[in-house]
Order: sequence, then structure tokens, then C-alpha cells
Amino acid sequence: MKKEAGHTFLAKLGKTRLRPGGKLATDWLIEKGQFRSDKKVLEVACNMCTTSIHLAKTYGCHIEAVDLNKTALAQGEQNVKAAGLSDKIHLQQANAMNLPFDDNSFDIVLNEAMLTMLPVKAKQQALQEYYRVLKPGGVLLTHDIVIQNPAKETQIIDDLSEAINVKVSPQLKEKWNALYTDAGFTNIETQHGAMTLMTPKGMIYDEGFKGTAKIIKNALKKENRPMFMRMFKTFKGHKDDLNYIVHAAYKAE
Repeated sequence: MKKEAGHTFLAKLGKTRLRPGGKLATDWLIEKGQFRSDKKVLEVACNMCTTSIHLAKTYGCHIEAVDLNKTALAQGEQNVKAAGLSDKIHLQQANAMNLPFDDNSFDIVLNEAMLTMLPVKAKQQALQEYYRVLKPGGVLLTHDIVIQNPAKETQIIDDLSEAINVKVSPQLKEKWNALYTDAGFTNIETQHGAMTLMTPKGMIYDEGFKGTAKIIKNALKKENRPMFMRMFKTFKGHKDDLNYIVHAAYKAE
């Protein structure tokens, strides 16, 4: 039986924001994106469409939202419909390494908490695809995990992979930056900081008191407690070794 992935598990508990740096990091990306109603936007790995819905509501932009996971897409479709945004957000199943869009199609490509999950070669392929579908002058906005302690790199990757049941490949900051440069991006801006995905303070900031109470209640159920505690202890144990990292990387005009 296939083990449940960490992000799927957290979503089941009621977590709506499944990003390493939470809302704070996503807000940095949104500021860099300079979203407007006339901007054409692609969100890759849209999951439940939490961010796409916020962008469409706030800025009125049209968004193509793609994900490989059919279950997440179905939930995203429901959320979009409930928000009354079916005219603004179009969802479809697609692979980040082979996007079904023409060259130079989008002003903004947004991709959070996905590249970390991919092997380096797949990271390279995905970044090349993002570069291809961006218009000249367009911006790629990403949100991932960066390793802060090179001496413990292998141990960190092994521990994180075991905790979330997904083979992950976070990078050192210089390695992340090199991936973007190699894909052709220029004028790369970054920010990094403490991961908030599993911290009480981060959960309250992202989900509110009521949402956090629901997550904790579900997490402490007998069937959920072992995995939740394993994830919590791993993230807490590596709090100085792991940060979130966000990139705003531009395609030359």
C-alpha cells in the first residue's frame, strides 16, 4: 500500500495553505508579480486553488491552473465554483515538464512547493518549460525549501523524505540560483526565512485560530497522530537547517 504524502495528509487534516513559508512567503511572491486584471497567469501545482482564488478575487486576472493530481483538481474545481470564479480560473490536468501551452503565453508563472519534490534533472526540465511559456519580460514566482546547513545535507534530505513519504530534493541557495540561471532566467530576486508550515504560530497566521484548532483536533486522532508527530518532530528538529526560499526570476525582454 502506497504511503500518504505529507501535503495530502495535511490537506486531509484541514490545512488549506501547504507551502513551506506559509502566507508570508506567498505574499512576497504576489507583491513581486504585480498582478493586474490584464495579466495572463499560469499556476502550476495549483492543488486546491487557494492562491488562484485569492488572485482572481483580488486582481481580477484570468488564470490557467494545472496539477497532476486528479483528487486535488476535483477539490480545486469545487472551490473555484463555490467562489463564483469559474469564468476567471480554468483548471486542467498537466505535467510541469510538458506543459500544454504555446511559447510566450503567460505574463506570470506561479509554482509553489513543487520543485523541491523533483529530482534535479526534472527541476531543470520544469524550469525550461516555465521559461518557454513565459512571455518576454514575464516573471516566474516559486516557493520551495532551501538547505541552510551544507554539512548535514544528506541527513536533512533523508529525514525530510522519510517524514513526508516523498523523496524530496531541496537545494542549497547557490544551487537553486544556478538552476534558474541555467534555464535562462535573469535578474533573479530571492528571499528566505524560517519555515512555518508546521509551527503553531505559522498555522495560526495561515489558518486562523478556528482553522488551527480543527487541524490539531484531527491531527490528534488515533489514526493521524503517528504521522503528524513524525512530521512535527522532523521539522522542529531541523528548524535551523531548513528555510523556505522564494524566487522571482525574469525572462529577458
